[in-house]
Amino acid sequence: MIPGGVRIFVCTASVDLRHGFDRLAQTARSHVGVDPMSGGALFVFANKRATRLKVLWFERNGFCLLYERLHQAVFELPLAALAFASLRSSSACQ
Repeated sequence: MIPGGVRIFVCTASVDLRHGFDRLAQTARSHVGVDPMSGGALFVFANKRATRLKVLWFERNGFCLLYERLHQAVFELPLAALAFASLRSSSACQ
């Protein structure tokens, strides 16, 4: 469950998902200007075909990474002129 008020940043450009924690955090830091280690934000990355996703966030002890391979769906990236689109959740998502 994602609590309300969490900032969600979606990378609108495809990313090489072979990148690990540090490279994805650096991508978020350089394109968004938000330090992923400050907490309170999720960073979503997708591959070129948008069939695989990685979500990066920081908890008390370090980075967490969720890797999802979509079986029969494609993740639709938001259209944005920038490399990242910022979304803000208005209520808790379940």
